[in-house]
Amino acid sequence: MGSFLSALTYRLPRGLSLKGRSICPKCKKKISWFDNIPLFAFIILKGRCRYCQKKISLRYPLIELISASGLACLYLIIKNCPNYLQTAPSFASHNINPLLLNFFCQWVTALKFWAFPFFASIFLLLLAIFIIDLEAKIIPDSLIFSLYLFLIFALIFLNPDNLYLFFLSGFLAAAFLLIIHLATKGKGMGLGDVKFALFGGTFFGWPLTAIWLFFAFLTGAAIGVILILLGKARLKQKIAFGPFLIISILLTALFGEIISKWFFLL
Repeated sequence: MGSFLSALTYRLPRGLSLKGRSICPKCKKKISWFDNIPLFAFIILKGRCRYCQKKISLRYPLIELISASGLACLYLIIKNCPNYLQTAPSFASHNINPLLLNFFCQWVTALKFWAFPFFASIFLLLLAIFIIDLEAKIIPDSLIFSLYLFLIFALIFLNPDNLYLFFLSGFLAAAFLLIIHLATKGKGMGLGDVKFALFGGTFFGWPLTAIWLFFAFLTGAAIGVILILLGKARLKQKIAFGPFLIISILLTALFGEIISKWFFLL
């Protein structure tokens, strides 16, 4: 899957076909199957193309490693995720953040067998969007709508009583970013981010959507300031916001519930 994501994230923003064998972007030679084994081929070839000896970008082994690690972590969490209502005191014994387990176990308990396929698909699509937006500063509609379709299927499958609140949260999140997009004439927020907010808001529902957006703006501002101080970015330079929206999904899964409880107790 990581090898496929490497090709997808390179070809999709360039309008290239997803069919056909991989080629070296430097010498355009087709890569043989034995030179295309994830991670191992990079190590065996010492990070260089067999034909032109040009360096292979680190993006390829990194994407493969992150994909494998992420899917393995997902599998272990879901496999070891009992009904959180019955075993909450034993979460600490798993050495996994209880808040993250609590968030995932609500979905796992309801989705049962479909939990891993669902979260694996979500993870891989989010990783693809993260890479493409970081490199090309665009979020392809095909990936966003695929994410949203997976989510709609899961929500209908779960059939929660307050289903409309999830869709309303997604609409309000997208409307909020759309206002920023229109007010800044596209300089402060891209339409891809607006569409992505439709997924994020629907995924979290209320009030976690507000916390998710808060984390996104907070991390975006912090990284932006650091890049400006390091001379890596200018004050008015546009920075891809998609990666911060995606990072904030994990932050919200980890800390969103405790922050929402603390906030509403004030």
